[in-house]
Amino acid sequence: MSRVVIVDDHPVMRMGLTHLVESSGDIEVAGEAGSASEAIEVIEAVEDIDLAIIDMSLPDRSGLELIKDLRVMNPGLKCLVVSSHDESVYAERVLRAGGRGYIMKDHAPEQLIEAIRQVIRGEVFLSPEMTARMMEVFAGGGSGPSIAALTDRELEVFRAIGEGKTPREIAGEMGISVRTIDAHRTHIKDKLDLRDAAELAYEAIRWVESQG
Repeated sequence: MSRVVIVDDHPVMRMGLTHLVESSGDIEVAGEAGSASEAIEVIEAVEDIDLAIIDMSLPDRSGLELIKDLRVMNPGLKCLVVSSHDESVYAERVLRAGGRGYIMKDHAPEQLIEAIRQVIRGEVFLSPEMTARMMEVFAGGGSGPSIAALTDRELEVFRAIGEGKTPREIAGEMGISVRTIDAHRTHIKDKLDLRDAAELAYEAIRWVESQG
C-alpha cells in the first residue's frame, strides 16, 4: 500500500482528494496539511511516505518553495503538484524544482489517480498537451516574450502585482527589500517587453484574472 500526504489550504479540497485517493484501493492518505510549514511538520512526523501531493498556492509560501525544501529535507520523497494554475506556466518550474509531475484540478478523477500511481512508480507525469509544448520549446519552436521567461521569484512578484499589492507589501511578504522588488520589476518589464509600470500592472492584473 502506497502512502501519500496531501498539502492544500482548502479543507474541502483536501477532503475530496482524501476520499478519491482512499477509494483507489492501493493508496492511503498518511497525513494532511494546510500550509507549507505544516506539511514539513507532518512529513517529519510520519514514516514511509511515498508521495507528497501539493497545491501551488499555499498561505505561507509557494508550492515550488515547498518542493525545494522537501528535496533538501527528504531527497527520496516524490512530489506531485495538483493545482488550478495554468500548467503551461508552472509545470516546467515544478520539474526544475525537483517535482515529478503536474496535473490540473479539472482533470478527471481517474486521471489524477493514474498521475499519482505514475509518480509513485518513479515516472514523470505531465498532460499530453504540456509534453508536446515542452518538446516544441526544446526544439526551438518558442517565440516572443513569455511568462515562462520569468524566474520563479519574478513570477511571484508578477502575481503579487496583479493582485494589487504595493512594492512595500510584496517586500514584506517575501522578506526582502523594496529595492530588490524594484529590481525584479525592472527585469520583468525587460523580459516581457513592457514599457512602464502602468503596462506592467495592466498585464499582471490581466494574467492573474486569467488564472481564475
